[in-house]
Amino acid sequence: MEKSIYTREYTALLRLLKEARQEAGMTQVQLAKKLRLTQSLYSKMERGECRMDMIQVRKICRILGLTLPQFVERLGTPLCFV
Repeated sequence: MEKSIYTREYTALLRLLKEARQEAGMTQVQLAKKLRLTQSLYSKMERGECRMDMIQVRKICRILGLTLPQFVERLGTPLCFV
């Protein structure tokens, strides 16, 4: 299994996280504060410069008002990888 942050799937995950953050009306600064991270580090995570694990994704989803299953369902839609 490929572990690169440069896969099509990982790019889709990052795009969906960014969209979810924007839909929740949160800035990177606000989300980073809730995650107890610097905005700079969160920005790197959202751009794919730092790889996120599932625990971090779940925590982000919770803050944004999504459950992990809801987020995964979005990730599994056919249009996600376009």
